[in-house]
Amino acid sequence: KDTMVDVDIKPKPLPPHWYECYIQPCVAELLGSALFIFIGCLSVVEDVEGTGRLQPALAHGLALGLTIAILGDI
Repeated sequence: KDTMVDVDIKPKPLPPHWYECYIQPCVAELLGSALFIFIGCLSVVEDVEGTGRLQPALAHGLALGLTIAILGDI
């Protein structure tokens, strides 16, 4: 008997490059922290009467949301 078996052989995925394992997460952390701190400090530089704690809180929240949206997949 001549039987033929159709086998799907899937190649192994390549291991991630050393840049993706070590450098890219460090750069993402550096950029995210710098953006968070920079935006947070800029939000309180000009302290206008009546803004209270809302302006720095919103600035930090928006900076954190932006950082997660941009760098979250890393």
